[in-house]
Amino acid sequence: MTSDVRVLCQDEWERWYARLEVAFGGVPESPQEQRLWKDLTEVDRSVGVWEGEECVGTAGAFSFRVSVPGGAFVDAAGVTMVSVAATHRRRGILTSMMRRQLDDVRAWGEPLAVLTASEPAIYGRFGYGIGSRQAYLSIDSSRVRIDVPAGADDVRLRFVDPAEAAERCEAVYLRLIGTRPGMLARGPGWERLPLLDPPEGRGGASPLQCVVAERGGETVGFARFHNKPESEWAVPHGRIQAQEVTALDPAAYGALWRFLCDIDLTSTVEVRNRPVDDPVLSMVSDIRRCGVRVRDSMHVRLVEVGAALEARTYLTPVDVVFEVEDVFCPWNQGRWRLSGDAKGASCERTTEPADLALSVRELGAAYLGDTSLAELAGAGRVRELRQGALAEAAVAFGSPVAPWLQHGF
Repeated sequence: MTSDVRVLCQDEWERWYARLEVAFGGVPESPQEQRLWKDLTEVDRSVGVWEGEECVGTAGAFSFRVSVPGGAFVDAAGVTMVSVAATHRRRGILTSMMRRQLDDVRAWGEPLAVLTASEPAIYGRFGYGIGSRQAYLSIDSSRVRIDVPAGADDVRLRFVDPAEAAERCEAVYLRLIGTRPGMLARGPGWERLPLLDPPEGRGGASPLQCVVAERGGETVGFARFHNKPESEWAVPHGRIQAQEVTALDPAAYGALWRFLCDIDLTSTVEVRNRPVDDPVLSMVSDIRRCGVRVRDSMHVRLVEVGAALEARTYLTPVDVVFEVEDVFCPWNQGRWRLSGDAKGASCERTTEPADLALSVRELGAAYLGDTSLAELAGAGRVRELRQGALAEAAVAFGSPVAPWLQHGF
């Protein structure tokens, strides 16, 4: 039976999403989660692969704008909900969906496609590079002290109902978008995501709690977290599972972290997604007792090389010709001359000799300033054809702060 790749219809969503759930283990999500994802799904930007009435493949694309070095935002397709039925693996279904999707993204005029991967090895062959990373912390709060910045004692902290504080917390979030590359400007409805709190997903922890930080009557930060009580032989050693810690200034940020590490009857603070250069790493008294681990986060694909490289700025002046390999999106194949600095850039086709040779995957990895082109050259994935070009480009592509994706999609 032949497979049919087509745009999703609204009345097919339940069957389409059920196939996705089976592909990711078959445990149904809570009604609360399903309602949210149904509301957020952009049906006209989603595809399914069908054999008759059976859905055997799924893929979607959210409409996002992603912050890039220099503070601008670039239109991007947030690739999501990708799955292939276990009975239909190794038949080219994933490739056919990626082919259709990248053609669509180009037609929509979006220079970037971004995603978070269930397995990081999957998407490199389609031109995605790991463009940002995230840090996991497990702080031994019984031994680690938070050295708060000046002014932290002037910050007032108080518990509030998470839903009642949602608007104030969202206002803080919106003020911080663009302060790092890789952050998402998102549409209405996404403010519901951090409030998802199905009881079956808590694993014995408390309902979601929220503390806001205030100064002069203004909300300047917040922390959302779960408290998981634990004890052994009547000795308490509970865990604080922080979902978000966000603040507008160092004093409020330090006050929130000090609060989380000082909660009675707990000895550990865990947080699964922080920037790899999070300031809290310079506030803790003992980094060795913070269990720092790093993993991939946002994978970046340049759909239109010229438009994407023109959309960001560069730390230092750069004038370099790339020989770009892009078998999957051949319209990117060939030589591109990038000229730019901290004020702007141009990137156009050229016949001039190439200075650096690389694939579009390496450009995706370096695009937000996380992975150095020099590191990729050391791994044999970038070739220097003009002496000095590698150092020039590697420095120019950097970012003063690490890129960070603040939540998954």
